Amino acid sequence: MEPALAAQALGASTEIATAALSGEDPEAVLRLVVRHAAELADADLGLVMTRADDGSLTVEAAHGDGGPTFTNPIGLVLSARSSAARTARSGVATVVDDVAADPRTAPFVPRELRHFGPFAAAPFGTTQRRLGALTVYRRRGARPFAEPAVEVLTAFAAQAGLVLVLAEGATARARLTLYQERERIARDLHDVLVQRLYAAGMQLDLLARRPTRKLARKDAQRLADAIDQLDASIADVRAVVRTLRNPEADQVTDLAESARTEVAIAGELLGFPPELDIDGDLSGVPPALADHARAALRETLSNVVRHSGAHKVSVHIGRGDALELVVADDGCGIPEGVTHRGLKHLEERARQAGGRCVVRSSPKGTTVTWTVPLER
Repeated sequence: MEPALAAQALGASTEIATAALSGEDPEAVLRLVVRHAAELADADLGLVMTRADDGSLTVEAAHGDGGPTFTNPIGLVLSARSSAARTARSGVATVVDDVAADPRTAPFVPRELRHFGPFAAAPFGTTQRRLGALTVYRRRGARPFAEPAVEVLTAFAAQAGLVLVLAEGATARARLTLYQERERIARDLHDVLVQRLYAAGMQLDLLARRPTRKLARKDAQRLADAIDQLDASIADVRAVVRTLRNPEADQVTDLAESARTEVAIAGELLGFPPELDIDGDLSGVPPALADHARAALRETLSNVVRHSGAHKVSVHIGRGDALELVVADDGCGIPEGVTHRGLKHLEERARQAGGRCVVRSSPKGTTVTWTVPLER
């Protein structure tokens, strides 16, 4: 290899490595690769092609000028039987004097590339990870690609492919670290901050309702406002948690663990542990429905703590053809004014999820049944 050409190839590889490992946009890196490949081979056109599962190749980046009638080849798909695809599959470079006339290449040359002559293809990637092929073209009638140029192209394609594979791994590790950190922050917010805010709000509400301590109207209003602000803060934090976790449509949510947490908090405020019965596997409940059910359980238990004076509370969550939440207590029933204020959220959430909420109350206790059908 000529010293000048070797130095040029080394400089190109260094520039590509710097761009790829610094997190440059992958498309920009591919454009950089194909530009340097065309320059190293002194080609009129250079293409970077990536492999699909069926063995075909798709042009991802191009550099050069194919003449006045040449159309942009980005997105062009080459057959799995083309010479470029065979090069990508075998790891062996291909070089011919006329790509449109040579019997090894001519049958599968797309119309967009038939006016080119000299052609060379080098495998792009590593032995373990064959990304595709790097191809260069000269116009028909130009001198063929010499062996030194093909050697440089092959070595350059291998180095650039290795850099991209390493960069892909580094990006994946960084993404995993970011996701883990987001999940940790979300978990801490939910398990610590939200629960403390919720408990503080419940304790303030209980304080305001103690019959032995009559508060002045202004003080009672301030206390009510503080409770409302805590509720709003809880809603805001939960929204942040959902954003951090960014659940996908098919991601599972641990509704059972959330139910245990909500019941445990209610038990601390009631002074006795409610009974919790979970029937069925809740791990596959869709995230949106799990959020509705979790909020419905919290709202129902909040009403029990604030208003019921119950000595016994039971919570049942079952999954069959529907997700069913049943909260029953032996308290005094629902006081006047609470039905429209405290329970409307339960009904709204049930309607939003495509279900219904039924409340049965008497002086001997209250039962709230919250049900949403599940798609089979």
